[in-house]
Amino acid sequence: MDALLERLRTGLPAEALITDPAVTASYAHDMASFCEAGAPAFVVLPRTVEEVQHVMRTATELRVPVVPQGARTGLSGAANASDGCIVLSLVKMDRILEISPVDRIAVVEPGVVNATLSRAVDEHGLYYPPDPSSWEMCTIGGNIGTASGGLCCVKYGVTAEYVLGLEAVLADGRLLKTGRRTAKGVAGYDLTRLFVGSEGSLGIVVKAVLALRPRPPQQLVLAAEFPSAAAACDAVCRIMERGHTPSLLELMDRTTVRAVNAMASMGLPETTEALLLCAFDTPDPGADLAAVGELCAAAGATEVVPAEDAAESELLLQARRMSLPALEAVKSATMIDDVCVPRSRLGAMLEGTAAVAEKFGLTIGVCAHAGDGNTHPVVCFDHTDPDESRRARESFDEIMALGLALGGTITGEHGVGVLKKEWLARELGEVGLELQRGIKAAFDPLGLLNPGKLF
Repeated sequence: MDALLERLRTGLPAEALITDPAVTASYAHDMASFCEAGAPAFVVLPRTVEEVQHVMRTATELRVPVVPQGARTGLSGAANASDGCIVLSLVKMDRILEISPVDRIAVVEPGVVNATLSRAVDEHGLYYPPDPSSWEMCTIGGNIGTASGGLCCVKYGVTAEYVLGLEAVLADGRLLKTGRRTAKGVAGYDLTRLFVGSEGSLGIVVKAVLALRPRPPQQLVLAAEFPSAAAACDAVCRIMERGHTPSLLELMDRTTVRAVNAMASMGLPETTEALLLCAFDTPDPGADLAAVGELCAAAGATEVVPAEDAAESELLLQARRMSLPALEAVKSATMIDDVCVPRSRLGAMLEGTAAVAEKFGLTIGVCAHAGDGNTHPVVCFDHTDPDESRRARESFDEIMALGLALGGTITGEHGVGVLKKEWLARELGEVGLELQRGIKAAFDPLGLLNPGKLF
């Protein structure tokens, strides 16, 4: 350990290196439950590419594992430390290096907070669409590592659609440049896309070229109440089948609505079994909302209320963004699932999740990016109760099994990390798993980058 400390000190400023165990312990894990975390040897907060390279060269020389981190808002344990590792926190590399309205790109360091970037490009009349619910805290590097989504994915897609090029420090300290800053480009294998969602297992992203879009008109939101989750899911299918392209299509079940009201007195209708939020950012959103309102009524909505202005729309969106914090307040702990199914099976997914909650005697609230089929069942439990904790873990696994049985995937945007390693193997199959391990070995032959994650 002394040799590691001395080698790190030779290439780092004193303020970049944290050695106090009481402080390094605070970097041990992200926000996921039931995920093991070790004790890091040291934490490094670099500000330059050269400092990241020094850390990786040192780690390779001394065979020390390195765990890259962003804001640690992740929900799968992907940023959890392993015993004796170097935690490499990229939050100090937080510069927006360039915004080009002509090329419609932004060049950023990994520690830039999502909301900070969004506000910066907005000043140029541009728009960076990916907006995870934690956008006020999460970083672009973390978003790239887990291929984050958000509320607007139904129209604009996830982070992967916006990463044009990267600079990444490899395990041995070499700097790799991938991708492009042009609107088009198909030269060679798409290594850029390979890094998106790799959870820091292939290299340390130190710069990203991100695609931007023209800022859309202000969106308007419609809220529709339904007597059942099945009716709300039927409305989702009708909306998509008719060719509508909402900028947002979100679902909150009754448990979630009540939790949000309990936390913030939002005045949401507690009599509803499911609340559907639909938004359009088209030139005439009122007309689009009227058409969707008719489809919701045909699917059995008991109340359809379009927002009158941007302020009322933002209030509804704020209620949706509060869903996870509100459910976290129901009990002392939560497990947040992230199962994505075909839109046509969304109703079956919610029905099956309700059955799992009843089977295990647990409170499970569901909020969903309904337009994507991406559900977030949130298992609420008392972590001090061993039996309830066991039932929570078993219910989580049953929900993932349900998602796969419905033709879905174990994660739509939160990643695999530690939490879902076993389930990734089931989803990929033997051949897929072998090839993915081979890719990992090509980039990181010593297995030093974020060991124990993914597979």
